[in-house]
Amino acid sequence: MPIDPALLLAHIQKTGHALGFSQIAVAPVDLSSAEPALLSWLEKNFHGEMDYMARHGLKRARPAELVPGTVSVITARMNYLPRDTPEGWQEAEWDRLHNPTEAVVSVYARGRDYHKVLRQRLGQLAQEIEIYLDGQESSLQTRVFTDSAPVLEAELATRSGQGWRGKHSLVLNRDAGSMFFLGEIFLNIQLPISEPVTDHCGQCTACIDVCPTQAIVAPGLVDARRCISYLTIEHAGSIPEELRPLMGNRIYGCDDCQLICPWNKYAQTSNLADFDVRNGLVGQQLVDVLGWTEEEFLNRTEGSAIRRIGYLRWLRNVAVATGNALATPNADSLELRDALLIHANNSDPIICEHVQWALLQGS
Repeated sequence: MPIDPALLLAHIQKTGHALGFSQIAVAPVDLSSAEPALLSWLEKNFHGEMDYMARHGLKRARPAELVPGTVSVITARMNYLPRDTPEGWQEAEWDRLHNPTEAVVSVYARGRDYHKVLRQRLGQLAQEIEIYLDGQESSLQTRVFTDSAPVLEAELATRSGQGWRGKHSLVLNRDAGSMFFLGEIFLNIQLPISEPVTDHCGQCTACIDVCPTQAIVAPGLVDARRCISYLTIEHAGSIPEELRPLMGNRIYGCDDCQLICPWNKYAQTSNLADFDVRNGLVGQQLVDVLGWTEEEFLNRTEGSAIRRIGYLRWLRNVAVATGNALATPNADSLELRDALLIHANNSDPIICEHVQWALLQGS
């Protein structure tokens, strides 16, 4: 019996929702119209040290080249706000950023590593497709992705109606804002393509205006080299001195462009325990975090996306935040300086450089 693509898609969507996904859609595989913008972004070196962005070239915009035989891309969206997120959560997050001695970790990284969560559940969804077909398609091929391969995730998401591209370059959904993860399943079965949605940013430029480092250089265009998320996570070396004071107390990632976005008043909480806040990643004071040994860092970040940056990069970020705290009025400078001095003779020159810079702040 021939496969009914509409019935198959309905089953995939129902199963996807049962697995915790907020929306399942289907994108076309022809992304050729996105290639000029991708090439321009790379030519401007806006990808910074993310060499993998250039290494895979236009395969990012060509799903059928990345995975030969691909004719459809299932896109999946998963909300990540913790289940106990209160109303007014955006204001609470601004309060954290206005408390210079608190160590602030981006909201998405406070729970379990999303790569693991989405990859596992996308894998389950792919298995369910195989079970549903029950041998009707003996040559079925699927491959799952989530922020870990040369895939234009935001482009696929917008083309499949998951939302539109905001001026901060993230995908925005009218019913869920931008507080969600994206994932994909490439497969060799033709499914009905989902309809894209229209842009609803209008004249709003809140995300552009609020960016601490002015990393959003034009609507939808981000220079990663100035982005705090890039600097604290992807960038391995010395953080440019002119950007350090602008980083405030953000030690892993940055949420400002999402916190200010009016659409995020509609952000939805996850229905999964995986994204609940883990102990020690919220409400910590910089002086305490500076006291973490490498073993304690590894214990507290077990199963978290944070662990992948390593202890030294973590220390570098905390040192910068501590320097910024020292530069603010009424900071307990003695306690902060004592905590910094523990790392003043670190064997890593990058740590020493950032600690010395921090100790000079507010002096």
